[in-house]
Amino acid sequence: MMKNKVQLITYADRITGKDINALTALLKGPLKDVFAGVHLLPFYNPIDGSDAGFDPIDHSEVDARIGTWSDIQALGKDHDLMADLIVNHVSAQSFQFQDVLAKGKGSEFWDLFLTKEDVFPNGMSDQEQQAIYRPRPGSCFTPMKCGDGQTYDFWTTFTDNQIDINVKVEAGIAYLNNVLTKFSANNVNIIRLDAAGYAIKQAGTNCFMLDETFAYLDKLSKQANDLGMETIAEIHSHYQTQVAVAKRVNMVYDFALPPLILHSLFNNDVDALLKWLQISPRNCLTVLDTHDGIGIIDAGPMGDKPGLLNASQIDNLVETMHANSNNQSRKATGAAASNVDLYQVNCTYYDALGANDFDYLLSRAIQFFAPGVPQVYYGGLFACKNDMELLASTNVGRDINRPYLDAAKIDEALNKPIVKGLIALIKIRNEHPAFAGEFTAQGGGSVCCLMWKLEQQSISLNIDFASRTALITQVNGAQEDTLNLQSLLV
Repeated sequence: MMKNKVQLITYADRITGKDINALTALLKGPLKDVFAGVHLLPFYNPIDGSDAGFDPIDHSEVDARIGTWSDIQALGKDHDLMADLIVNHVSAQSFQFQDVLAKGKGSEFWDLFLTKEDVFPNGMSDQEQQAIYRPRPGSCFTPMKCGDGQTYDFWTTFTDNQIDINVKVEAGIAYLNNVLTKFSANNVNIIRLDAAGYAIKQAGTNCFMLDETFAYLDKLSKQANDLGMETIAEIHSHYQTQVAVAKRVNMVYDFALPPLILHSLFNNDVDALLKWLQISPRNCLTVLDTHDGIGIIDAGPMGDKPGLLNASQIDNLVETMHANSNNQSRKATGAAASNVDLYQVNCTYYDALGANDFDYLLSRAIQFFAPGVPQVYYGGLFACKNDMELLASTNVGRDINRPYLDAAKIDEALNKPIVKGLIALIKIRNEHPAFAGEFTAQGGGSVCCLMWKLEQQSISLNIDFASRTALITQVNGAQEDTLNLQSLLV
């Protein structure tokens, strides 16, 4: 069972400029006792593919440039360790798919990959194709000519370098089983089911989060549990979907929280946030920023389903982020910068808030007081600003929030008041026993109180957005202490 304490999300190489061992040393040195767990972003071969490791050529091997499975074991010895099980796809450069390209249906790996014909053996109508939900523009099929002289439409939900796996057949099952076994043998105790909502495709549906998908997640979660690992479902969708998925897996992500916090800060209005906190899954991980952009659809309407925010509020949210970042986020979002995400704004959370230290610290306080186990992205830990140089050099929108750091940059960041304040806040979240108790959220308009209570102890966050004041009050029996959040920035 993972600890109810703050976790770090990071790439091994991008935070240290080195490797997995350097990350372990950082966590034992300057960041000692700050994080109880680490979500180690893809460390597979290669870490620098077209999607920063989420397009593995070999999902079962550590990229030799950053370490070995023994290094993974050492990192997981003292920390909860999360790794990504990339359920939906594998790189087009993988040896398995290269064999398919060379031999077509004569390849021993043919069954591993999903084609249009597998789901639509009798052909597919325009209406059926339009019904398929895809998070990126264009078709979800990529025609490729193979060595047998035939051209096949391979299913590519994300990009033409990420070929979807047929998870229903023995080849797909064996492929994922091999990865799970590797994780279990090397101190990985939490599995993030990446893009799991797209894994099951069925003719006549939108091929996203079907009843069969829920059954598949149940089976995959049980399999991981039997190997001693917990599972986290990674699904960007309507907020009601998150509530439903939470009942079927160990944990889900609270992706509605980041945009709702921004909305509250931009408008001095906490009503939408409070509505969500009263119904949000308790078995969740909370984030503000990740290796991807800031999700939007999770709080907004979808089809005929109303959202926690309406369309006008979503538009205002996006435009305010662009304005706060001096339009840097606009250069990395939407059709700009080869960006293919339809539902995210690419920007650091710090710059989305106009690099305002207090607003950023307040947003983290809300995250830490919300139900769930908090995760802090490495760029967010060091209050990084948008990396416009990296964006310009790669023209990949999400690289605006995927900086390359090193020891000198970390030392400099650790001396910034906002980083010192955030680390102090992390320690409060890690150490106060009431966070294992009962949660309540009250308020309305511009004020709210988020409280945790366990027997005679409680801790509460009282916020007035209009006056930008926030107080943390700790009660232990008859003793009461109050901390002004602003004081953490001194």
